[in-house]
Amino acid sequence: MSASAILQSLTEMSHYLGVESRGYAIIGEGNTSARIDADHLYVKASGTSLATMKPSDFLAVNISKVTRLLDSRDATDDDVRETLKSSLVDEQETRMPSVETMLHALLYDYPEYNFIGHTHPVYTNSVLCSVNAEEAISGRLCPDHIVVMGRATVFVPYVDPGLVLAREVRDRVRVFVEKENQPPKAIALENHGFFALGPNARAVTNITDMAEKMSHILVGTYSMGGPQFMSAADIDRIDSRPDEKYRQERIA
Repeated sequence: MSASAILQSLTEMSHYLGVESRGYAIIGEGNTSARIDADHLYVKASGTSLATMKPSDFLAVNISKVTRLLDSRDATDDDVRETLKSSLVDEQETRMPSVETMLHALLYDYPEYNFIGHTHPVYTNSVLCSVNAEEAISGRLCPDHIVVMGRATVFVPYVDPGLVLAREVRDRVRVFVEKENQPPKAIALENHGFFALGPNARAVTNITDMAEKMSHILVGTYSMGGPQFMSAADIDRIDSRPDEKYRQERIA
């Protein structure tokens, strides 16, 4: 896919996620990105709005320059800012990339991802800001939940956004991959928001849509005694069925 085609898909994906009536992100909330090549990505400029993004509102960033700060335990806020600034491909650019650029960058270490969308959906955050957040996110409610979002979602307890969060997500995604033998399609951040990750823009919007629908259902189940999650055996069955694999590919 050419750089212009990537930007077009990223812009359209961002507009979809930023439609105010969906309640996924308002004002300057959320951020999106897309892989350009092995060491570069486009990411939302800080302070822009998903609903009104233009292709020029995405900044090209060098991935390796961003991620090299992850293992610097003495890094300060100023170090983060300088790293983000120096990672910009256009040295004349005066805008700053999103504060979550490091998180986006480290996730592109997985070749399965080409597009990422981070939002703060109303019902999803209703769940993530509740005392039942981890329990609620841990299960699967119905077959389509598995088909679109995979067998499980990575849950991340609240930590400071930016560098600290990027490190925590990196560690938890590694544990997930070791257990599931595949990268996650979704990451849920307690008291924060939601990350959808996929090979294309359509997969990201599908995952976000399904997460919000399932969260809406979850809120309802807690008003009626709590969710009845599917069993591990039933999840395995749906995840391994050829017809569901076929449907999964067609949907995305």
